[in-house]
Amino acid sequence: MSIQAEASAQALPNVERQAPPSGDVARGLVSGLAALAWLGAAALTRGWPSLDDWPHADALFALELLLAALAFFIALALRVKRPVAAEEGAQSGTPRGWRAAGPWLLALALGVSAWEIATAKLEWLPRPFFAPPEALIAVFFDDYARLASSVAHSFGLLAYGYAIGAATGFVVGVSIGWSRAIGYWLHPLLRLVGPLPATAWLPLAFFFFPSSFSASVFLIALASAFPVAVLTWSGVAGVNPAFYDVARTLGARPGFLILRVAIPAALPSVFVGLFMGLGASFSVLIVAEMMGVKAGLGWYLQWAQGWAAYSNMYAGLLVMALMCSGLITLLFRVRDRVLGWQKGLLKW
Repeated sequence: MSIQAEASAQALPNVERQAPPSGDVARGLVSGLAALAWLGAAALTRGWPSLDDWPHADALFALELLLAALAFFIALALRVKRPVAAEEGAQSGTPRGWRAAGPWLLALALGVSAWEIATAKLEWLPRPFFAPPEALIAVFFDDYARLASSVAHSFGLLAYGYAIGAATGFVVGVSIGWSRAIGYWLHPLLRLVGPLPATAWLPLAFFFFPSSFSASVFLIALASAFPVAVLTWSGVAGVNPAFYDVARTLGARPGFLILRVAIPAALPSVFVGLFMGLGASFSVLIVAEMMGVKAGLGWYLQWAQGWAAYSNMYAGLLVMALMCSGLITLLFRVRDRVLGWQKGLLKW
């Protein structure tokens, strides 16, 4: 009997470790509410007749059902008991991103339902300035070729300008932070030209450059180079001098000090500048495409506004937001990979 009691006592902690944490239980309840909200949105789309005949209502209904199934799957995954190692500090077998998606799915379901009621069902918002969700889905079905071409053109233009600007700003920042002689000449120029908005150079850029594409690349590079240069300069100048002393004691030369000491220590500041430069270059990209480039998302927005195609304009804004968010997420992934050796020292 004592052996059986001891075995039962040893089994109890394992059962407790397999229970889902209380945080996951709460997130599972929120995800379940999100599933019900999306089912309600689907019932609203199908059961409440619209005041006008909007195309692709079936596609909206199918999308709402798909999101309801996704929310239900997340809720079910958070409620399932999984073995968890206490020493690893894991919360559940569900990925962290899925655990945090429940509140957003619930908020989006309520927002889409309110949007649908205010536009398609009751038309409280005036047409054509406000379009229902069905109209945006119709744009992605009917105008996907022009929209995809605009995304490809904007991405290519942004890639050229941002790469040139980031590389130039990085070299300038390292040079100013390392060499006093270079800083003597470049620092005043950087303080004079850098704070000016890149769009202020737009008339001169389109005059001096042979094509609108090259002028736009120059403006994007100018917008991204300044924050990268300033933050890189700050990072290199702020390196602890003891690092250099230790490296010199071991026989390091100036090239080694720059490449293996100064730049790695300044990388956190460099990535802050890269994030700031990406946001600035994206805004300049849209303005440049609106002013002179004959393709791209900026051109698409101007074209949609000229034809009063406001649903196309909203679809372009949505694609633009997703594109910018995706690029920032990609840059976060690169930063996490490059700065993985500093993860215990930095918080991000």
